[in-house]
Amino acid sequence: MTRNPKKSEIKVAHSPDSDDAFMFYGMATNKVRVPGVKFTHTLSDIETLNRKAMEGFYDITAISFHAYPYIQDNYALMPSGGSVGEGYGPMIVASRNISPDEIRHHRIAVPGTMTTAYLVLKLFAPEIATEVVPFDEIIPRVLEGKYEAGLIIHEGQLTFNKSGLHKVVDMGKWWREQTGLPLPLGGNVIRRDLGPELIASCCTALRDSIRYALEHREEALQYAMQFARDLDPQMADKFVGMYVNERTLDYGKDGREAIVRLLDMGHAAGIIPQKPVVDFVGDAAAIPAR
Repeated sequence: MTRNPKKSEIKVAHSPDSDDAFMFYGMATNKVRVPGVKFTHTLSDIETLNRKAMEGFYDITAISFHAYPYIQDNYALMPSGGSVGEGYGPMIVASRNISPDEIRHHRIAVPGTMTTAYLVLKLFAPEIATEVVPFDEIIPRVLEGKYEAGLIIHEGQLTFNKSGLHKVVDMGKWWREQTGLPLPLGGNVIRRDLGPELIASCCTALRDSIRYALEHREEALQYAMQFARDLDPQMADKFVGMYVNERTLDYGKDGREAIVRLLDMGHAAGIIPQKPVVDFVGDAAAIPAR
């Protein structure tokens, strides 16, 4: 049975960063609507969203792909809304020049154990010691000397060098070298029990919201700037372009393959305990017959 096929309020959650704000601009400002449905938006850091998804708290939520196997029974992946690194992604940065081999022997700050950044880090260096630090505090704490290095996500990928930090490894580049694939970092999921009709309408709304932002880039960027930590308009435009683009409208065959490969590798390495089952809304297994 569906939870509520006529549900009038859909709880949406995403990260408080400029690319997610850009992506959801159309929905958040009612440029894109679903008749009879009100979207309410909550902004929270990605690790909190991953944990909330395990509780089934939100109807639609951004997650790290690393978190998907833990919620796959209750949520299906939406076919739009992915943040995918095309040979770039989260980075290990340090206060001094450190080789990729040497960094394996240091303790580094990470933004959460459910983040995709953490999963790729553990594939890169299974033995590395980590400690969870809020994502926006990692760079300051590395600068203070509390950690030898940190694993940075979001806008930090563009701003770390202004602080005098050194890049050790770009995990997106490392992943590309290992697999030849882009690095799928985060996506959006929707509760299966909303029912096929409402799920389909919400997926269309998200795709239309992304398309609206891409087609009205200047106004969407102006809206997103309020979430662009430490970025000027040019840098914000660059950051948004890295993670909201045509692939955000559709992952593509290689994008979907990359998700499966990433999670299967995590499972084979013992990082993810359960066997991942990756399915999207529209796939035969995504919305079970009721």
